Amino acid sequence: MGHLGFSKRRLIVLFAFFVPVQLASKDLSYSLPEEMKRLSVVGNIGKDLGADPRTLSTRNARIDGAGTRKQCCEINLSTGDLITSEKIDRESLCGKKPSCIIKMDLVLENPLELHRINLHIQDVNDNRPKFKNNLIEMEIRESAEKGSRFSIEEAHDADIGQNAAQRYILQKNENFILTVDNNKVELVLENKLDREKQNEMNLLLTALDGGSPQRSGTVVIRVTVLDANDNAPVFSQAVYKASLPENSPPDTIVIKVSATDADEGVNGDVSYDFGHASDENNLFAIDPTTGEIKVTGLVDFEELVSFEIKVEAKDGLGLTSYAKVVIDISDVNDNAPVINLMSLTNPVAENVSPGAEVGIINVQDRDSERNGLVHCSIQQNVPFKLVPSIKNYYSLVTTRQLDRELVSDYNITVSATDKGSPPLSSSKSVHLSVADINDNPPVFEEQSYSAYVSENNKAGSTLCSVSAQDPDWRQNGTVIYSLLPAEVNGAPVSSFVSVNGDTGVIHAVRSFDYEHLRSFQVHVMARDNGSPPLSNNMSVSVFISDVNDNSPQILYPAPEGNSFMTELVPKAAHGGSVVSKVIAVDADSGQNAWLSYHIVKSTDPGLFTIGLHSGEIRTQRDISESDSMKQNLIVAVKDNGQPPLSATCSMYLLISDNLAEVPELKDISYDDKNSKLTSYLIIALVSVSTFFLTFIIIVLGVRFCRRRKPRLLFDGAVAIPADINDNPPVFEEQSYSAYVSENNKAGCTLCSVSAQDPDWRQNGTVIYSLLPAEVNGAPVSSYVSVNGDTGVIHAVRSFDYEHLRSFQVHVMARDNGSPPLSSNVSVSVFISDVNDNAPQILYPALEGNSFMTELVPKAAHGGSVVSKVIAVDADSGQNAWLSYHIVKSTDPGLFTIGLHSGEIRTQRDISESDSMKQNLIVAVKDNGQPPLSATCSMYLLISDNLAEVPELKDISFDDKNSKLTSYLIIALVSVSTFFLTFVIIVLGVRFCGRRKPRLLFDGAVAIPGAYLPPNYADVDGTGTLSSTYNYDAYLTTGSRTSDFKFVSSYNDNTLPADQTLKKSPSDFAEVFDQLHDLPEVQ
Repeated sequence: MGHLGFSKRRLIVLFAFFVPVQLASKDLSYSLPEEMKRLSVVGNIGKDLGADPRTLSTRNARIDGAGTRKQCCEINLSTGDLITSEKIDRESLCGKKPSCIIKMDLVLENPLELHRINLHIQDVNDNRPKFKNNLIEMEIRESAEKGSRFSIEEAHDADIGQNAAQRYILQKNENFILTVDNNKVELVLENKLDREKQNEMNLLLTALDGGSPQRSGTVVIRVTVLDANDNAPVFSQAVYKASLPENSPPDTIVIKVSATDADEGVNGDVSYDFGHASDENNLFAIDPTTGEIKVTGLVDFEELVSFEIKVEAKDGLGLTSYAKVVIDISDVNDNAPVINLMSLTNPVAENVSPGAEVGIINVQDRDSERNGLVHCSIQQNVPFKLVPSIKNYYSLVTTRQLDRELVSDYNITVSATDKGSPPLSSSKSVHLSVADINDNPPVFEEQSYSAYVSENNKAGSTLCSVSAQDPDWRQNGTVIYSLLPAEVNGAPVSSFVSVNGDTGVIHAVRSFDYEHLRSFQVHVMARDNGSPPLSNNMSVSVFISDVNDNSPQILYPAPEGNSFMTELVPKAAHGGSVVSKVIAVDADSGQNAWLSYHIVKSTDPGLFTIGLHSGEIRTQRDISESDSMKQNLIVAVKDNGQPPLSATCSMYLLISDNLAEVPELKDISYDDKNSKLTSYLIIALVSVSTFFLTFIIIVLGVRFCRRRKPRLLFDGAVAIPADINDNPPVFEEQSYSAYVSENNKAGCTLCSVSAQDPDWRQNGTVIYSLLPAEVNGAPVSSYVSVNGDTGVIHAVRSFDYEHLRSFQVHVMARDNGSPPLSSNVSVSVFISDVNDNAPQILYPALEGNSFMTELVPKAAHGGSVVSKVIAVDADSGQNAWLSYHIVKSTDPGLFTIGLHSGEIRTQRDISESDSMKQNLIVAVKDNGQPPLSATCSMYLLISDNLAEVPELKDISFDDKNSKLTSYLIIALVSVSTFFLTFVIIVLGVRFCGRRKPRLLFDGAVAIPGAYLPPNYADVDGTGTLSSTYNYDAYLTTGSRTSDFKFVSSYNDNTLPADQTLKKSPSDFAEVFDQLHDLPEVQ
């Protein structure tokens, strides 16, 4: 029951000790008794700080000892309780100090906070009083007087205050009583001793403390009664004081005590010893003879700053006296500063603001005064600094914005130096990583990209590759490519190209067509995987290059349906007059769209010619009465691509000065059978002629091979002397081409030629010059010039595409040898068209104040052709691509015009309410940049008086067709007969007998040249006119050989124009109701 009562009382004391005291600056103080069990609750830090205990865990709350060697408490993060981490012994922590305070620091992060915790350790009576020895022996003379005092060693109690030894009890006896004065314990002789009655006695001395429960310690005092020792030793000083530097080596003499005894002999011999048992006995020792106190252990100022030792002096017969020795320990600068990293935010985000706290550093120096004053610093080349906080605490803060892409890690060296003499220092390395923030968008390697691809490419082909770099880390630096949503020609851009999200390679999704799309632009976005993601955009220009995949398209005359175009040519037209123009365009570009025009067949080959690049049909001579009224031309239009593509069209020309003279044209066509028969005859004639010529060539080749004998052409040795001028300059290319736009500036550079001469010195020096020639009747030097040293060719004048579209010059490269050697190269100069000519309207005529009137029958249905506007443009290609528009009309809903044909048609049936007179204003616009245009007026008369127009008689071409067929048959029979006759004669000569040859025939057989009609070419190519040949054959009989001689080719024996075979136009389907003479174009 007594033990249970003690426990209840202790619990009450503990409860009183756990009441926290919150100091200023959020300092907390707790009182707790020593000897508490491990994990005992001291107090709740969360509540005492006014914070939610649940935030302690998220803020990484922890306890750091402020320079103490033991961590006696910790935090329960789930409850916020401050609990003991081990059993606390006040005596081992603070010794005899009247107050025992353990200082600790509470560290909270996010944000960083620091709170001081003071633990006041209260003493518990856990130590009993203890004497140095279990037996105290004393020898007292029986002659000792009543009232004599004898000092007794007091008991040592590790506790303090009331828990220390408070009183002593001496066992009852007849001779001695006990007196205690200021912890000095003495035996007082109350009755004189009588050795003869009792020569020895044992007295029990009990020491009691004032704690609860009370503890005690005992010692037996054995008193031996002796004769005549009546003087005890006497110390020279009651209190001795000494100063000792800490860390003094062993055997260092601290102080010397001295006591004297008035007795003589053995009674006067004094010995020294420590008066009671204490921890000081482990640090110091006293010489029993001399009284010198020496150091035996390690004296540390930081552990204990002073020692109080009781020294005993005893004579030979046991009389003792006591003195106090106080030893003050002086501090020595023997402790280097200790750097403790209390808190560190690692890694630290790179976007923290300057001045942000990233760590707390505590510096402790166990020395005192100046030896304990510490200066703390870090190196200068880091964006951090130390800011002093509370005592011995520093905040590590940033000084500027961090950038992980420049520096991703910092090794910060913290140095601490005290102010001792000599000063001691220490350092600690703090590794701090910079956490990446997605603060850098991807950056493309180029500001823009260009991709070039030929049209008709394969879907999936690679166009180009884009690349972007992001200096951020991991997912923040991972780049993903994508196309920004957009439209190209009304379709999503994703239907044209795609981009690989990982590599940035751009692929074509479809096959491109240059004629529909020449270039387009897409925007590629490079996005990282950060949160939020950052991105950057970049444009990719895709240029589609032209391929010659489009044949020329003939706009005029329109080849639609079975209709044909008829042009009126005045009989008075002079040579060189423009009578019409073939207008063609090519959907391709550049050289692929450079068109050339050729007449591949005509009714009268000598009457009309066509401009090679303009397409203008002109008369070669004045028109005569003998010329046929109806002229048919077949024109081929060929582009300049590789390989070239072509198209053909038919042009029908009527030579007449008055529309009334022209009979009504009704269904004029070639007889289908006659047309086929003519084709067959031409094929047969060409085949027989080809076989005949092949046979002759074989015969001649065999004869020459038999008569030819090998002959030694060269036999000798070649000696190579020193350099002679034996190498002419050699051009780097076989020919050169230069391209220039018309209206160029005089002096502009066209191209450069270069030649190399392997000879030495002047033999290898090359000089360039133009070979004399003429271009359009003018010296070539008035067109271009060449730099004699560099070979750069310049334009001397400004070129006009409509007058000169291309020309060729020859450049000579000559060396300086003797004699000089040279070589030539041709340079083709191509002039490209510029839209500098407005369209020219040929019909209706714009001359004078006259105007053109067309008759429109009232019964005309919707869609009927009532007239046509005919216009030409001196430019070429796209610049000559004309479009027709009605800009004003009497009745806007009655007539419409073909966009590219110029045909005026009715939009609906003509009604009685429609006005008889209709006026149309038509604009003709080309396709150049900028476009040019011209306008004309067309007057239409709605009338049914077509009966007044004379009936146009049927015009048949059967007679001329039959004549052409007859001529072809006669030519075929003649060639076949001659070929068979020649074969029979050759065979007869070869197989005749061995008789001498006899001259049967002496002369030449002249085969007059037959007129061969022009060859035709389909849309895939063009042919050339055949030449008329004259052959002489010498044949003899009785000979084994026959000679066939090819004399010459005659190109000037063309039949006269009036005897030329003509071919009539076919497939006439529709004519204008009334045509007028076209104006002559000069």
